[in-house]
Amino acid sequence: MLALCDCNSFYTSAERVFAPQFINQPVIVLSNNDGCVVARSPEAKAIGIKIGVPVFQIQDLIYQHKVQVFSSNYSLYGDMSQRVMSTLAEFTPTLEVYSIDESFLDLSGFGHLDLIEYGHEIRQVVRQWTGIPVSIGISSTKTLSKVANHLAKLSDDGVSLLNPENTEKFLVDFPVEEIWGIGRSHSRSLANHGINTALQLRDVDLSWARKEYSVLMQRLVLELRGQPCFSLELNPPPKKSITVSRSFSRAIATLAELREAIATYTSRAAEKLRQHELTADAIQVFALTSRFKADYYSDSVTLTLDYSSDNTAEILRFALKGCDRIYRPELQFKKAGVILLGLMPKSQRQLSLWEPEEGRSDALMQTIDAINERFGRGTIQFAVAGLEKPWAMRQEMRSNRWTTCWSEIPVVRS
Repeated sequence: MLALCDCNSFYTSAERVFAPQFINQPVIVLSNNDGCVVARSPEAKAIGIKIGVPVFQIQDLIYQHKVQVFSSNYSLYGDMSQRVMSTLAEFTPTLEVYSIDESFLDLSGFGHLDLIEYGHEIRQVVRQWTGIPVSIGISSTKTLSKVANHLAKLSDDGVSLLNPENTEKFLVDFPVEEIWGIGRSHSRSLANHGINTALQLRDVDLSWARKEYSVLMQRLVLELRGQPCFSLELNPPPKKSITVSRSFSRAIATLAELREAIATYTSRAAEKLRQHELTADAIQVFALTSRFKADYYSDSVTLTLDYSSDNTAEILRFALKGCDRIYRPELQFKKAGVILLGLMPKSQRQLSLWEPEEGRSDALMQTIDAINERFGRGTIQFAVAGLEKPWAMRQEMRSNRWTTCWSEIPVVRS
């Protein structure tokens, strides 16, 4: 048996852990530059706020219902996610972290337990230790666990179990478009074949599913029948690239500011590279103007490094060359970014005769990373990344980074 644990309205729930006065009030979280709604609490859903709606279009709703609005706080969400996953690991020897707010728990060998009660225990401990509410769906396959989790979110107790005795009862009215792995185009195509529910999909001919769609659809059908086809991924596949990109709070027209942005994103990408103990062979630099203007422009350039590296200074040298190539003085850029390519484990990289001595370079990068981790990102940075960064992403309503920044941790006075 598998359990899918899904954090309820994760971003807004993470915000309310440190702002409990907003529990039972509508809360929304905005996208980069505070543009659109990317997360909403159940109360915000109830008053009709949709995912993706531009915030300026719902100002009346925000004022009328006293909606609490937050900018995205990715440091907080990432750390709270790790706390939830660490808590879940207490309940199973085998765990797959599926996304920032979802995880599959292997419950094989737990047959001596009442799994419904075990699900309630997991919910209670996660809520007590992290403050995050979760829903738990339990069944014999990943796909059915997803269905069970969907049903758990609709129930009052937050736990749902699908077994051979009750599965058909729940699948008969379950919309096919809500099935894990069925996208919008597939759901329309299935509807044209008269398949509108999960039960109807479960009962199709396997050879037809494979011929008409793919082997993936055939496996989904088998999973709906209770036959596991998707195993837990305990070791995530190695990264093939690392991307860091942002929209600017205002348009950038000067080369100096574009170089600052590219240098900032390159530094962050190199930091991620070292966190994963990887090196990169190449870097792609790109920039674009607003998509909503007639003179829309985008360009990119890919440069191969002299040798595979995780050194920020070395990668920056090529990133800035790329920036100079794609810059156009007559344009106003709205977004830019970098992509590190040709990644490989640092222990397996091919050494070059022309690269500098590795020891001092590694020691410098490790020292910079350690200082930035302790005192906050950007405490030490390369001068070319700038200091004030007036173009930086707008986050006017960001909450404190309560768990990751010393200067913003909660203070209790007694």
